[in-house]
Amino acid sequence: MTFSSQTTASTKPVLVKVFIAAMFEIGANSGDKAGEFQHWYQRYFKDSRSITVKGALKPIYCNNNGVCGAVLGMGKVASSASMQAILLNNKFDFSSSYFILSGVAGTPPSQGTIGDVSWGSWLIDYDLGHRWAPEEGELGAATFMPRKGYENIRRYQLNPLLVNWSMALTSDVTLKDSPQAQSYRMRYPQATARRLPKVLTGTHMTGDTFFHGPGLSKEAQYITELYGADDYVATEMEAAAITQVISRTHGTQRILSLRGSVNFDQGNPNETTLAHLDPAPGETAGGFAETVENIVLVGAKVTDHVVKNWAVWQQGVPAPK
Repeated sequence: MTFSSQTTASTKPVLVKVFIAAMFEIGANSGDKAGEFQHWYQRYFKDSRSITVKGALKPIYCNNNGVCGAVLGMGKVASSASMQAILLNNKFDFSSSYFILSGVAGTPPSQGTIGDVSWGSWLIDYDLGHRWAPEEGELGAATFMPRKGYENIRRYQLNPLLVNWSMALTSDVTLKDSPQAQSYRMRYPQATARRLPKVLTGTHMTGDTFFHGPGLSKEAQYITELYGADDYVATEMEAAAITQVISRTHGTQRILSLRGSVNFDQGNPNETTLAHLDPAPGETAGGFAETVENIVLVGAKVTDHVVKNWAVWQQGVPAPK
């Protein structure tokens, strides 16, 4: 049976056990090429009621087991504005919710490969700081400096216990792959770039700037080291901003960032950065369809575990067994 916000039998808020946030969908929620939300929708929400929230980009879907999800929009402003509207809406009870911030990403070839799925251990805002043109600074020196006043919002360490739980539940998930992605990986000399996809963990770098190329990738790694975080394994556009919004009302202890790698953040040694950023037809990485499916294969393991064991998880992240 399908419900809508107009036919809800009770005004009692929905107790949200797990909230799944995707950033975009290519078309419909089913029946066409899948973006970030379609596989989540098919698994959890195809028979669920939709709830319209003023200020949110798309409707929120909730099933009878306390799993809710929505497409929030791409980039920091769109995604965090939607999240704020949803959190402040009295149709939902987020007092004990877990949040999975889910989407595709890029990865440096030294840390990951196409098809990987990673849990973020740290979230870093790439844009909060000072930058200058390389020729206007010291030769070979970094071109980034943190700006004072952003100390509490430029980085977030996600709950290590929750991240460890997620890795323990998903590290053995068999990920999907494609012949096109396998062939594309061989253009790169790094052993990590050439391997098969797997589940891993590391820093997720949030930036509205779609930074690209070995120089800016090196700068991103410099920032992670400057902030005392883990090596960065994913470049994305939303997680740190959404986390800032959630932290204001619910803290950060129940937030997970889940990203699937659909591109490298730089070209191989035989192509320029611009050529890699704007590839010719037939020169793309491949593996997008498999990666968006991988994200849900991994994320669903944690979602289902939390819901199945809600009596324990509602109280907080349990100690490891």
